[in-house]
Amino acid sequence: MALIDIQVPDIGDFDQVTVIEILVKPGDTVKADQSLLTVESDKASMEIPSSHGGVVKELRVKLDDKVKQGSIVLVLEAEAGAPAAAVSVPAPAAPVAQAAAVAAPVAVASAPAAPVAAATPAQAMPAHEPTVVSGQLPHASPSVRKSAREIGVPLAEVKGTGPKGRITLDDVQGFAKSVMAGDVRTQAQTAKAPAGSGGSGGDGAALGLLPWPKVDFAKFGPIERKEMSRIKKISGANLLRNAIMIPAVTNHDDADITDLEAFRVSTNKENEKSGVKVTMLAFLIKAIVATLKKYPEFNSSLDGDAIVYKNYWHIGFAADTPNGLMVPVIRDADQKGVLKLSQEMGELAKKARDGKLSSAEMTGATFTISSLGGIGGKYFLPIINAPEVAIMGVSKSTMEPVWDGKQFVPRLMLPLSLTYDHRVIDGAAAARFNVYLGQILGDFRRVLL
Repeated sequence: MALIDIQVPDIGDFDQVTVIEILVKPGDTVKADQSLLTVESDKASMEIPSSHGGVVKELRVKLDDKVKQGSIVLVLEAEAGAPAAAVSVPAPAAPVAQAAAVAAPVAVASAPAAPVAAATPAQAMPAHEPTVVSGQLPHASPSVRKSAREIGVPLAEVKGTGPKGRITLDDVQGFAKSVMAGDVRTQAQTAKAPAGSGGSGGDGAALGLLPWPKVDFAKFGPIERKEMSRIKKISGANLLRNAIMIPAVTNHDDADITDLEAFRVSTNKENEKSGVKVTMLAFLIKAIVATLKKYPEFNSSLDGDAIVYKNYWHIGFAADTPNGLMVPVIRDADQKGVLKLSQEMGELAKKARDGKLSSAEMTGATFTISSLGGIGGKYFLPIINAPEVAIMGVSKSTMEPVWDGKQFVPRLMLPLSLTYDHRVIDGAAAARFNVYLGQILGDFRRVLL
């Protein structure tokens, strides 16, 4: 038997991360690639896997310790000469600032591809004035503090359920839900509540809404209760925040992709030996980049009273995974051809399904695409992935009769649903965006103009 030091593998751009959960103890038998502990930065949580199988002899870390790439986390007793397993980049369990929403496969028309989804991010809380109890800062990780700030939760008023009273993300979200349902009032709300306002409290009450219904579902029949995954919890909070805080409008249109689909099929036949299968989404990314260059306000973000126009084009696509929805990002999409885009999308989608996406691969998007093309439906209203100002929803293409001036002819039509932030983009610009995008998809040579 040999003693092996298990180290923290590559954790991306983070210098140091905090140990928030230890999943094993001395004497435990672990397998290669089994998760040993969970670490957290200000952007993501990720699990550290074991590079070998064996028995845990000694833990070298404890809760709240700071570790970095190369730090020894435990000593493992493994068989002498046992080959090291490939250590994968730890999978972010839940990126706080980047999350996805409604699931959907990537494929448009009949092209099979990786599953994708509608995108985004945290629950809007009533205005408050956080206070600090006894002059001490609440015990919480940087990411939990960040989520609390985004949601508007005063940490000083949240009771922590973690080790030593540590405030967890579940505590923050539970507090927010209680306030929204009218079960809890923040100190600021209590102080500011006008006389005679009643005891219902909460933002829902301020808006004249009824409290969230409390139902004993079991009295109506058999039930099964399953806790939501960590990613879904954060995604849901982000979605609620974006849905409430962004004045979103959706423009629907159809694009004729008859000729483009024929070209896609022939391209796949020509390149079938390469192992790369071109998807309609790859063509769509290329067309959207060209449209974003023509209408740069769609590739911007709000920063206070200013609009930040980005001179780079990173396109996100929300991917459905067993652990929840993630948004891989294709960087510099303007510099890549359709074959390269298809290859990179396939690789990123697989990493998302396998839980091996790094934080860097899920950040920096300037525009997001959500596709339901492999499932069905006609149109939908995707939720904007803040801090982006627009998102494109794509539904399943269908063959429809289209009038050509003399007769109806069968054409393959792709439904487009462009949701945009009305603070930055007006309706006329959104309509022009969809029309121009449709022109490119109808005659892909326009992408060269």
